[in-house]
Amino acid sequence: MSDLSDNTLLHMYRQMLTIRRFEEKVAEFLSKGMIHGTGHLYIGEEAVAVGACSAINPDDYITSTHRGHGHCIAKGADLKKMMAELLGKEAGYCLGKGGSMHIADVETGNLGANGVVGGSIGIACGAGVTIKMKNLKKVVVCFFGDGALNQGIFHESANLASVWKLPVIFLCENNQYAMSTSNKLSFNIDDLSKRADSYGIPGVTFDGNDVLLVYQQVKKAAQFAREGGGPTLLVAETYRWKGHSRSDAERYRTKEEVASWRKRCPITRFKRFLKENKVASDEEFARIEKEVERSIEEAVEFAQKSPFPPCSSLEKHVYAP
Repeated sequence: MSDLSDNTLLHMYRQMLTIRRFEEKVAEFLSKGMIHGTGHLYIGEEAVAVGACSAINPDDYITSTHRGHGHCIAKGADLKKMMAELLGKEAGYCLGKGGSMHIADVETGNLGANGVVGGSIGIACGAGVTIKMKNLKKVVVCFFGDGALNQGIFHESANLASVWKLPVIFLCENNQYAMSTSNKLSFNIDDLSKRADSYGIPGVTFDGNDVLLVYQQVKKAAQFAREGGGPTLLVAETYRWKGHSRSDAERYRTKEEVASWRKRCPITRFKRFLKENKVASDEEFARIEKEVERSIEEAVEFAQKSPFPPCSSLEKHVYAP
């Protein structure tokens, strides 16, 4: 990619690796009962978050999903605050009260994860209306899964964004399953981006395990939106390596299918590209690996040493009866 420096490429690799290592630690804590509630891991989908967030400006916005840790990290989150939130500590992004599915970091432009399937879509359009009314020249990347593509809010929001030409990039992370339902059973089309035709907006399906391709497609959509063209529907084909959540027995897909997608690991693929193009040496990759491991260890240490919210704060920050 001619417009990306070696430093930027290595930063993207570092972010992908950070997401992977962070999620592996979260998986460990979930198995030990150290994180309460459910958890949705992003392992296998790292290229989508990193490619997309690298393609937009730091002051642009994103809306996230229940599987949102990767989006949060890619948008520049503080790992210490993230880990503290997951462990229910007061030092977390939401004071330990939001947990895995409700992390928000407005300072970095992350308008929040959402436990409602498709919930991010309406929020993205709301942000898009604000951007247009204030002439801010920003864009919103709206992450959601293939299951959300069949929710009514997508159709309503896509129509609204099209009519009003809102600067929203609808980015569907097609990881092939809505919980346990294959999209082969819930769609009567092979190319999900064809849905865009109904709303008169551009639609593109592409390999979501190729971080540079994700970057290219989101960059193009962002430019289109900034120039007043309106929304785009992007469908990134990817795959979650782990179950839908911690309680998923995974009886709906075969080990062979999972193994075939693991061979298409986005991190291994990008590392191979970087080595072939002499962006970094083996020594540099080893250094990055150690630095990422250290950052995860520091986040864990910070979170474990942080206090829980006091009982006196139970009713604080509750905005509805």
